[in-house]
Amino acid sequence: MATLDRIKNVCVELLKIDGSRVQESSRFVEDLGADSMQSIELVASFEEEFDIEMDEDAALGVKTVSDAVAFIDRVISEG
Repeated sequence: MATLDRIKNVCVELLKIDGSRVQESSRFVEDLGADSMQSIELVASFEEEFDIEMDEDAALGVKTVSDAVAFIDRVISEG
């Protein structure tokens, strides 16, 4: 499954939103409604989903779904 699809699935499950709301341009806070606690939970969920470790400060700087795809793909490739 592609990185984007896996990120969408995590967002839908954690944020309890309809999958159609999660687009590449979607912003986690403004468009998907993630609050600060959910943002931290998203980072943890992405780490679990992809079996990676992310720098939390850098990860919390990721604002959109497409940024998350690029960030996670970079962490995986540096793995």
